[in-house]
Amino acid sequence: MDLPRWGLVVVRGRSMQPTVRDGDRLLVRYGGAPAIGRLAVVRLPDRPLAIKRVTRRVAGGWWVERDNPAEGVDSWLVGAIAEADVVAIVTCCVWPPLRLGSRLTRPLSE
Repeated sequence: MDLPRWGLVVVRGRSMQPTVRDGDRLLVRYGGAPAIGRLAVVRLPDRPLAIKRVTRRVAGGWWVERDNPAEGVDSWLVGAIAEADVVAIVTCCVWPPLRLGSRLTRPLSE
């Protein structure tokens, strides 16, 4: 049985504001299953790894979006993200302490 692999990532950029901000530290689970409404670490085409929100399952993979429409790149610009390009699932923000009203996770029914 393989144990889950965990890691710590540092947010860079403003595409996921106000949920997470540049410099925030997030605990992630590598190999976790994407779920609608959750944040994930994804590999975007010709770009570094990024934090995006999983919004729906589509033909060819997962549709991911930024929380800040004025910044960054998401599936509206590059299309669906292949299953293999979902690198990790964000579990929680470890620094700074979770902000009130954070949308780090949302109910799966949304």
